[in-house]
Amino acid sequence: MIDNYEFSSDPARLDPALVHHWLSTDTYWAAGRSRGKQDRAIAGSLNFGAYDTRSGAQVAYARVVTDQVTFAWLCDVYVAPAARGKGIGTALVTAVRDHLAPYEVRRILLATADAHEVYGKAGFRPLTEPAKWMAYGRQ
Repeated sequence: MIDNYEFSSDPARLDPALVHHWLSTDTYWAAGRSRGKQDRAIAGSLNFGAYDTRSGAQVAYARVVTDQVTFAWLCDVYVAPAARGKGIGTALVTAVRDHLAPYEVRRILLATADAHEVYGKAGFRPLTEPAKWMAYGRQ
């Protein structure tokens, strides 16, 4: 927890409508994503929220696609504009990383165009051998 903020993986605390609004209107990676797709993504993932302890309001979100054994994909990390610059993004990513630690997941991957510093503070580094990785679908 950082001052006045707590982090939780309790799905009952999430505000799916707010998460959809944030991602579909204020991100480059999920712009225009339908509410139905977002709800399915939430349902099939491990979800995390950051909450203001004074108001209870959700101020950030992160989602992990994982088998909880060998692999995890960290995605849809978002901090509300009014909450940015307070270390919430790094604290949320750290909370996600620490939540996954007992599973001994071999690798947690993510992709970012502009938040390398945030993830770097939580221990993420560029791939050492990116040429080994391949992707299917839109890139």
